[in-house]
Parts: sequence; C-alpha cells; structure tokens
Amino acid sequence: MAAERERRFYRELPKVELHAHLNGCISSSTMKKLMAQKPYLQIQNGMTVIDKGKKRTLDECFQMFQIIYQITTRTEDILLITKDVIKEFADDGVKYLELRSTPREEESTGMTKRMYVETVLEGIKQCKEEGLDIDVRLLIAINRRGGPAVAKQTVKLAEEFLLSTDGVVVGLDLSGDPTAGHGQDFLEPLSEAKKAGLKLALHLSEIPNQEEETKILLGLPPDRIGHGTFLNSATTGSEELVPLVRQNHIPIELCMTSNIKTQTVPSCDKHHFGYWYNIGHPAVLSTVESFSAIRTSRQSQHPYSTHEFMSLYSSIYFFKFYNCTFLCSHLRIPTAEPPDIRWQIPTRLENTN
Repeated sequence: MAAERERRFYRELPKVELHAHLNGCISSSTMKKLMAQKPYLQIQNGMTVIDKGKKRTLDECFQMFQIIYQITTRTEDILLITKDVIKEFADDGVKYLELRSTPREEESTGMTKRMYVETVLEGIKQCKEEGLDIDVRLLIAINRRGGPAVAKQTVKLAEEFLLSTDGVVVGLDLSGDPTAGHGQDFLEPLSEAKKAGLKLALHLSEIPNQEEETKILLGLPPDRIGHGTFLNSATTGSEELVPLVRQNHIPIELCMTSNIKTQTVPSCDKHHFGYWYNIGHPAVLSTVESFSAIRTSRQSQHPYSTHEFMSLYSSIYFFKFYNCTFLCSHLRIPTAEPPDIRWQIPTRLENTN
C-alpha cells in the first residue's frame, strides 16, 4: 500500500521537463507500432534488446539510435512519435515540456529537414488542439557528428522557425556523441544563434577530459548546460569551470537515472546533483532519453533524488525549475504561488490516498 501511495504521489507531482530528446523518448509500444508497419526491415531483434531494459554504456545508447532512425524515415512516423511522446509525458504528470530534436532528411522517402521540423511542430499543435494538459516547446538540435557546416545550416533553419512559430521554437541544442568534433568547431554557429535570439542548451563535460572545450563554450555563455557530469571533477583545469558556471548563473539539466544506467556515474551518492544542490546552484532534474535508449521515466528521477538527497519537491522547487525554462521572461512565474490549480503539488504521501 505504501509503495502504491508513493507511485501515485510521484505521478501526481506536476513536473517540468527540460531535457527530452524526441528520438530517445520513443516508448517500446510506439516502436512496436512502427516495426509492425515495416516488417521488411527485419530488426525485431532490436526490439528484444530494447525490452530487456538492462544497463547500456553511452556508446551502446548511440548505437540504439541507429535502430530508431531506421523505423522513423517518413513524416508520418515523425508525427506518430511526436504525439505519442507528448501524450506519455502528459500521462506522467509533466505540465511543461521542452522537446529537442535534430532535423533529419531521408532521401528514400523525400523527407527534408524542414519537413521534419514542420512535422514535429504539427504534432505539438495537434496535441494542443486535443486538449492535452501540457505546454510543449521545441529546441532544434545540432548533432556534433554533423560538423560545423551542418551546424550553420541548422542554425539558419532554427532562426527561421524562431520567427515563424509564435514562441514554440525557443532555442538550440548542441548534443550527440561527445567524442565527435571539438567545441571550438561550433563556436561560430552557436554565437550566431545567440545573436539571433535563440536560447542555447549545450551538452558539456559529459565525459572526462573536456575542460578546454567546456571553457571555450562557457564563454558564449550558454543559457543552460546539459549533464555537466565532470564540471566539478578533480582533474586539472576543471577548477576554472565551476566559477564560470556560477558567475553566469547557468542552470544545469541533470539526468540522474540515465547517468547511472549509462554508467557515466557509478551511483546516486556519487552523482553531481548533490554538489550543485548543496551550493545552491540551479540544477533541474530531467529525463533525457526516457524510454527506449536508456529506459527511465520522469517519475523515476524523483525517487532516486528523494531517497538520496531528501525530498526537495516542495512547491518552491517546482517553480524554481519552471523559471529555468526558455519561455519569454514575461511568461515566467515571479513568485512561489501556483499559477493554476492544476499545478498544485501534493505535499505529503499520506494525502494521496
């Protein structure tokens, strides 16, 4: 009974999700639907691997995306996954969601990068029209593996959608394999994006020994940092990074469960959430690849953090998280007062009977 009350508590807890990669959030049920439509691909073994839910290294997670890309080659596929992902986040109690995705083209189906983004936006629009209780925005992502030339094209596309989507496209993400390229290569397009008014969420220090790259990109500065796993490590050079982050008050998107499952962090008590929380720096618990690639859920982030670092999910922390979003400043919440009764937070497990 107590376990059920706890599950209900975490489900009813209103949540802000700021680090959700669209292709990484495809659930097993959605993947099965897509695979059923494409039996000729003969990748059923991939489904078996995903359903196991065992630990994967970061490299193995990137390999999993190759399977996902094979079954999402048409605009119909992109519309399906966008709507399913949004609905699943809404079911999980998320009230504000920032999706991020890299524009992709598929010569075999005629899907262009512009069509890809337009389809994601259509999925967001349809979910809103269907009355889902969730506010969704989009970050257009640069995949490091594409290099600086593709990054410039992505920035140009993002700038166009920033101006034409009435606040739905809010920013730019830099992500992908952290070993691909160097941060210096992306400095020019990211600077251009910032000048154009796009908010920047940059994956930094996901792996060790990236102090030089991180310092360069912190010079922009970004508006949020993804992961930042080794920002506060004891390695030479990292001692300069924490002051830069703190001086610029850059919120950090932390994905505790996925870090442990991908083995970039050994355990909860070793996770860097504790470091940033203890010094009072804005750190937002996030999902990252929630379902298929890493298999975490939005709810699963909260028990980990609660049991290890005490319960921080009072209303004041919900609104601190909300104010780390990329919404226009006039839409943010100036006080700790709930803006709507639907965002009232259950304060005690005993009250969720």
